[in-house]
Amino acid sequence: MVWQGEIDELKRRREFAEQMGGEAGIAEQRRRGKLTVRERIDMLADPGSFQEIGQLAGAATYDGNELVHVRPSNMIIGLADINGRKAVLTGGDFTVRGGASDASIGNKGGHSQQMALDWRLPYVRLLDATGGSVKTFEQIGRTYIPTNPVTPGVQDLLCQVPVVAAVLGSVAGLPAVDSCLAHFNVMVKGISQVFPGGPPVVKAALGLDITKEDLGDERSQVFDSGVIDNLADGEQEALDMIKRFLSYLPDSVYRMPPRVDTGDDPERKDDYLLSAIPREKRRLYDAYKILNAIVDRDSFFEITPFYGRSRIVGLARVHGYPVGVMINNPKRLGGSMDVAAGTKVIRFLQLCDTFHLPMVYLADEPGFMVGPEQQRQGIVRAGAKMLCATLRTRMPWISIIIRQLYGVAGQCHDRPSGMFKRVAWPSGHWGSMHISGGVSAAYRRIIAESDDPDAKQAEIEARLEALSSPFRTAEAFNIEDIIDPRETRPLVCEFVRMAQPMLESQLGPSPTPYMP
Repeated sequence: MVWQGEIDELKRRREFAEQMGGEAGIAEQRRRGKLTVRERIDMLADPGSFQEIGQLAGAATYDGNELVHVRPSNMIIGLADINGRKAVLTGGDFTVRGGASDASIGNKGGHSQQMALDWRLPYVRLLDATGGSVKTFEQIGRTYIPTNPVTPGVQDLLCQVPVVAAVLGSVAGLPAVDSCLAHFNVMVKGISQVFPGGPPVVKAALGLDITKEDLGDERSQVFDSGVIDNLADGEQEALDMIKRFLSYLPDSVYRMPPRVDTGDDPERKDDYLLSAIPREKRRLYDAYKILNAIVDRDSFFEITPFYGRSRIVGLARVHGYPVGVMINNPKRLGGSMDVAAGTKVIRFLQLCDTFHLPMVYLADEPGFMVGPEQQRQGIVRAGAKMLCATLRTRMPWISIIIRQLYGVAGQCHDRPSGMFKRVAWPSGHWGSMHISGGVSAAYRRIIAESDDPDAKQAEIEARLEALSSPFRTAEAFNIEDIIDPRETRPLVCEFVRMAQPMLESQLGPSPTPYMP
């Protein structure tokens, strides 16, 4: 037992690490309704799989040469299995100096980030931490230029491995930005806030008294701005969302997304689809019900459901293969694309293109949203970005036009290159602009000079409506096919199966870098 003394010392130091911020710090965490970082890791990781790295890092106190105590680092990092697949985890420990980013010991965040990049593994951030602290100035005896050793390299990380973030407390400064340096993020109702600077900073800068909830809870971050994708009712649900999101993605861009057996017949034909779209063009329908009738049962995972709600986007499985899916939502802005929906869709297209997911788009696009409010938000420039983002993608893409495609927004359903397929249901109609509004503009003089302007406009509209049959478009081979809606799932399953060799040929980083 030559080294027993050192082994005992090792055990003692590990016990200090397990104590985190001590009884008082843990009690305060409980008072705020939050779990500790170690409890969170236990909930996320497969049982017994977490391998901590840098557990002994901390600020030690000595009495002479005798160790009295070690205050552990406020960041925990390590490797873990998540649903049987390896990932790199980092977790902020709010019980130790509020998890302040400039109070960490060494560059644990940078080390874990580089490990995810080198080993080509998913990277998970459990965020419960503040940004910089002025206490650090006093401790080091100076101020410092605001650089962070963690930040360099994240631009490469986002282009190569899945990165996810859970906001599990009040997150400010660098950790707040880290929450957005991710392909998917989630916050928890009631305990999570996100802001660049908290209420004291706002008070000093603007003289405004505001609570942390009014400043950065889900109302502003999920519903108003879309800064955070999804909202969970509790920490367990947030961690379950992370697990589910990662289940659709490969470990890195050098691997194919994992296929699973869902037990759903690829030849399944749902009779509901034949009547899903009302004949009356202004009547609404249930976009979610259509979507779920086509993808594998219970496989749809929606992303950013509370922002840009005129477009529904998410991950699903088709014949067991992971895919990206989109469908316009006629119950929100008639399904038309506003600035918020465009922002959401651009990020989603980048995600699918980066990680080799085919795109399935059920299109019912009436055009870009019009009106003074959208004009103030810059809908024209947003539309230009959306068009370019669509054209830059390379993943296999199938569009099923279930109702309408109009204007420039209607162009954002295909590309001139890559594997692309486009079919329509008999309910489809399309054009450069809607007939009713187009007649008012193009035939304005003729209508105004007629004896009965209303009757003349109705006459012209009826004449043009007769030309809008999708079968006339098919006659000109302006679309590949008009299909029975019940044939949609078998068609999509076959397309996704055929797409796999092309996706394999695209392994590696996308030519277009991912931008959060």
